[in-house]
Amino acid sequence: MNDHPVVLVKDVVKAYQGGKVRALRGVTLDVPQRAFMALAGPSGSGKTTLLNMIGALDQPDAGSVTVADHDVTKLNEKQRTRLRRETIGFVFQSFNLVPVLTAVENVELALEIIQGTTRQSRRKASMDMLERVGLKGMEDRYPNELSGGQQQRVAVARALVKHPALVLADEPTANLDGESGAAIIDLMKEMRDQFGTAFVFSTHDPRLLERTETVITLEDGCIRS
Repeated sequence: MNDHPVVLVKDVVKAYQGGKVRALRGVTLDVPQRAFMALAGPSGSGKTTLLNMIGALDQPDAGSVTVADHDVTKLNEKQRTRLRRETIGFVFQSFNLVPVLTAVENVELALEIIQGTTRQSRRKASMDMLERVGLKGMEDRYPNELSGGQQQRVAVARALVKHPALVLADEPTANLDGESGAAIIDLMKEMRDQFGTAFVFSTHDPRLLERTETVITLEDGCIRS
């Protein structure tokens, strides 16, 4: 088995507004396989920027980002898109479900962009994943017929259905109450144990940080030791 870290971030620098706002100041970070890691810190500390770098959604001004043995900084846009589709799952604080699609149809979306899948195989995989996240019997409900916690479970199922090496979650519990948020964190940890997927998520909720295995604290674009 390959024991290389699933993510290697080395000396990454990122600035905005013509260099006036330095979001990341030489960040170096390894994410091991099967990691369950939180990025902590106040708003503006660089958490989301770092997630965007790891997720191949943005490019650093300096330094390198390697995901699943792919140097993201050396990929073109088409190659980065393919990396996101096949290797990385995303969970967002706003759920990002398509309101006119049912729960199972929302999960299927993650598979429709992968070549070589049939409609029947996509439906079966999506139904199975919804059952795994505790939503059996709710496959045909629309997002507005689900609670916030249930919608986020659909989002977790969508992120995991393609069996990615890595799931990135930006404030995944921000729009949930404490009990629902804790349940989502526990669900993601359970999914990590089942599938071996590495999870990296940002949060500043101390209750959630207690449930993670590794906490990386960012402050003013730097990792605080």
